[in-house]
Amino acid sequence: MGGRKLKKKILELLNDNPLETSLEKICRLPPRQAVNPLFSFFYHSDELIKWRAVTAMGAVVARLAEQDMESARIVMRRLMWNLNDESGGIGWSAPEAMGEIMARHEKLAEEYASILVSYINQTGNFIEHEILQRGVLWGLGRLAYARPELVASAAAFLLPFLRSNDAIHRGLAAWVSGALSSEITTPLLQDLALDEAGIKIFINMSLVETTVGKLAQEALSGTTRASVEEHLSER
Repeated sequence: MGGRKLKKKILELLNDNPLETSLEKICRLPPRQAVNPLFSFFYHSDELIKWRAVTAMGAVVARLAEQDMESARIVMRRLMWNLNDESGGIGWSAPEAMGEIMARHEKLAEEYASILVSYINQTGNFIEHEILQRGVLWGLGRLAYARPELVASAAAFLLPFLRSNDAIHRGLAAWVSGALSSEITTPLLQDLALDEAGIKIFINMSLVETTVGKLAQEALSGTTRASVEEHLSER
């Protein structure tokens, strides 16, 4: 199948419902060929298509890793390069895709989780672009709900985001905190419990409208920790 035809086919699948069925069909395509079209959809104007492309990238690269681990590592390095200032780009959706891939593949998570954490570490590979920081927080959350033990060190680095003027930062940081279950974030989560700022977050393959306060309350109550346990039992 030619590149243009393949891209059109993948876009049709990303538009189809249910997404789970589309993912199965995308994963039947040659993984290496599916990667480039999925990268292009990271910049799609339709927010849902972008998120579905991130989800599909996770599924495709996890499958690729089972067939050819080095090829999967090349994709991870490409995502990391896109977040590098020297790349000349901005790296939209790259940290989200990294988190999605690692949530789906244990070996890749073991190799690259620390790098994703380093993107919010002021003494690490800190990403200063505020919009990209949102992506890093989401990627960390996605990974934390699947493999919290690999990103436990991120809890301390969430504190500035829990205090952020950006409601999306606060909400995402609260969501991640719920997966990590660290006492270090508890006081700030308590402060955010009545925060009525509304945000949208992509959870369980759907865009969900919620508030920062609700996410903080769920983190404090253990609702999100229960979700972690459920995810772990399914692995």
